[in-house]
Amino acid sequence: MKFVSFEHQGNASFGAVVDDKLVDLGARHPELADLRDAIRKDQLTALSAEAASLEPDLAIGDITFLPPVPNPEKVICIGVNYANRNAEYKDGSSAPKYPSVFMRTRESLVGHEQALMDPPESDQLDYEGEIVIVIGKEGRRIAEADVPDHIAGLTIMNEGSLRDFLRHAKFNVTQGKNFEKSGSLGPWLVTCDELDPMGELQVITRVNGEERQNDVTSNLMFPFAYLVSYLSTFYRLKPGDVIATGTPNGAGARFDPPTYLKDGDVVEVEVPGIGILRNSVATEQV
Repeated sequence: MKFVSFEHQGNASFGAVVDDKLVDLGARHPELADLRDAIRKDQLTALSAEAASLEPDLAIGDITFLPPVPNPEKVICIGVNYANRNAEYKDGSSAPKYPSVFMRTRESLVGHEQALMDPPESDQLDYEGEIVIVIGKEGRRIAEADVPDHIAGLTIMNEGSLRDFLRHAKFNVTQGKNFEKSGSLGPWLVTCDELDPMGELQVITRVNGEERQNDVTSNLMFPFAYLVSYLSTFYRLKPGDVIATGTPNGAGARFDPPTYLKDGDVVEVEVPGIGILRNSVATEQV
């Protein structure tokens, strides 16, 4: 099932996509605060069955998309995880022993079809298409074999980055990863009964229709099961936590000369089995 968080006529809710229309589950379940609460209370299976039996309430075109989990406790991001991406740096480094990890804020992400903000402080807004794991069951020190039991589903992120701000400090990239509305998450959460997170998945990024990134998860240096297990060594992973699993090569910074996003550009990140996350780019007005 595909679960969506959205706004309609000024009200925030969540629902399920049925026959390309929307069943408003939030309106039917006032005891559930939002989709994260539904995940935390282990209600996705029951809600899937309920939604499949109901007539849709809304057309997809009538809603404003929010990030599928609009209020995650943690937004965890993995850097340089595809083998080709590591080679792209051309620094002669061998494959890393452990993954690079950094955090994003909720405010740095918008939903599907919402504009990414290109801030006046930089002219180096870049795209990074990524497959995202959403945690479904709390856990600490999770064994790799048990990871599938802890995943609620998958979604997509454009992990937008301000490249010059990534280099402001010696040991961290936080500044360049957390400009308000610089990235996106969506369009929806796809549950594991519909798409196996342990199977081979593909991620493709296009800018204005031109393909820029294309890779598969069999090329990950740190597969999903390892990532969740490793992260749970130090984090207590909670329902609704978001893990962006890394981007393939082909980001704008790697072109010669670099090709950064500008006002009016349209970025699409596609993961077959999930869908397409689409966002335009707009100059931030200050």
